[in-house]
Amino acid sequence: MSVIYILITVSLVVAIVFFVAFVTAVKSGQYDDSYTPSVRMLFEDELVDEEKNSDQTNNK
Repeated sequence: MSVIYILITVSLVVAIVFFVAFVTAVKSGQYDDSYTPSVRMLFEDELVDEEKNSDQTNNK
């Protein structure tokens, strides 16, 4: 029975360590998306062209 208490304690300690590591990573900006804004400008013209084409077909 004492083994169960040891395992529960160890699992709680490991869970807390992972939670603290996750919170630290989020606060330090680890999950900030810095790639998408740089790529968005490459595909922005296609979105504008699609909007113009749909406007032209709707106006006919």
